[in-house]
Amino acid sequence: MKCGVPLVIFFVMSSKFKLQLQNQLDKSLKKAFPEYKNILPSVELEIPADKEHGEFASNIALKSSRLFKKPPMDVAQQFQSVFQGLLKNQELRRKIAKIEVKKPGFINFYLAPAAAFEILSQIFRDQKNYGRLPYGAKKKIQIEFVSANPTGPLSVAHARQAAVGDALSNILEYIGFATTREYYVNDSGNQINILGQSIRCRAIESLGGDVEFPENGYRGDYIKTMAKMFINNNKIKKISELERTDLKRFTQFGVEYLLNVIKKDLDDFAVHFQVWSHESEIASEKSIEEVLGHLQKKKFIYEKDGALWFRSTDFGDDKDRVVRKSDGTYTYLMPDIVYHKNKYDRKFDQVINIWGPDHHGYIPRLKAAVQALGKKEDALKVLIVQLAVLYRDGQPVSMSTRRGEFVSLREVINEVGVDAARFFFLMRHINVHLDFDLALAKKETSENPVYYIQYAHARVHSVNAKAADANMKMKKSGFRLLNEKEELDLIKKLGGFSDVLMTCYHEMDPYALVSYLQELATHFHKFYDCHRVIDPQNPELSSERLALMNAARIVLANGLRLLGVSTPEKM
Repeated sequence: MKCGVPLVIFFVMSSKFKLQLQNQLDKSLKKAFPEYKNILPSVELEIPADKEHGEFASNIALKSSRLFKKPPMDVAQQFQSVFQGLLKNQELRRKIAKIEVKKPGFINFYLAPAAAFEILSQIFRDQKNYGRLPYGAKKKIQIEFVSANPTGPLSVAHARQAAVGDALSNILEYIGFATTREYYVNDSGNQINILGQSIRCRAIESLGGDVEFPENGYRGDYIKTMAKMFINNNKIKKISELERTDLKRFTQFGVEYLLNVIKKDLDDFAVHFQVWSHESEIASEKSIEEVLGHLQKKKFIYEKDGALWFRSTDFGDDKDRVVRKSDGTYTYLMPDIVYHKNKYDRKFDQVINIWGPDHHGYIPRLKAAVQALGKKEDALKVLIVQLAVLYRDGQPVSMSTRRGEFVSLREVINEVGVDAARFFFLMRHINVHLDFDLALAKKETSENPVYYIQYAHARVHSVNAKAADANMKMKKSGFRLLNEKEELDLIKKLGGFSDVLMTCYHEMDPYALVSYLQELATHFHKFYDCHRVIDPQNPELSSERLALMNAARIVLANGLRLLGVSTPEKM
């Protein structure tokens, strides 16, 4: 591998320093131009695409040109003079090498190596909390995800939603939000009755009976398993006993059995919900009537053709929606309105629903319902997670719950393990389809991205053991010798950790963290392959390189934990 030579530093500073610098720049301008202090735009620092333009660039002069009634370059030069005054501060002068103005009016900041070394010191100070931010200010966010009907085991589609929801919850907590993970159990309605009918039919067949199976019944082998269990548990010997048994008993048995299966699968997938809500309890007849009456008083409900309609077009939906049919039964929308009122009654600041692509058309009507309940449109955020397609031997694996031809989450866990399963389900943006290569997920080579990242983490522990044998200590501050390209590139990535977490928040997608960890591992392995870490002839440099490796280990571990992936010490 070709290794680099010393170069001018270019790296992403930690968010903490970036925010501090922005605040100081803001204060300096307001002090220098008191007549504009209440109307000056805030200073924002961006990372230029071209490293020749510095580590940070601000367009504050461009935004203030009209206010000052001067060309942007003139304003930029004025502001540059003000900012230069900040460099009288010894700490800032140590971290900022120079400030330049570039056409058409950008102010560019070039950072000194000391700023990079501060990142390493901060990592060792913060350890498991490195990258943590107070951004969310403890605002309460409820994240409802998976919420699969208890009519079968969790499928690959549910597995991807589980990985996304859990990782996103972890990230939001890490940057200061108070999150509640919630699973909504749809234990009412037609699909639950079909489950009971399917179990009863298979039970009759298992005793030698002939029965017409429901056309839309659930056909997986798990139905046959439950049918036999129902017979054994109730000591049933004759078909006539099954025929006399109330359908509700089959339904209740099926829901309870499958819900236990779902909970066990999620638990083994390292996804844990704080709240399990049940439709049968929340959307009771009484609560439905109360919410319906509330909407009627607000004139959002009207009668037409014997049915009750919700005026969802008042809130941007393409047509009004039926909430109670002419036969007196409710559509799916009405219990969902009740459930979301229940969420807001629990005082959440933000509600996030994570759904599959088959629910995309349902978003406008539910957002309309939220507004009818008196909330702002953005009080509900709906994330659509596209489907994942499993590939085995180059061929896609068929998935259909009712035909019984599907791969369950349990099968994926058993085949590739939890770490690979979770990581692979996160390897694309949530709004694009995901191809999951089962063979690749099982490889123990650098081709497998999760193995590649975990190996970087384990490699540090191996080097630490060698360093201990050589009686070598690592530094935790006072760095000055890490000036090689690979060293600085690695520090660059370490400094950007919290920025990546903010990207995940703004995109409401953990993919940016997945990509970041892959890039960080690449920089780590390149550094290690290019430079000798333990060198008895150069103990001071060795101690700094050992520190750099351990800083990378800390950040890798923090990122992997947020994704719900383990951090092995040996591989």
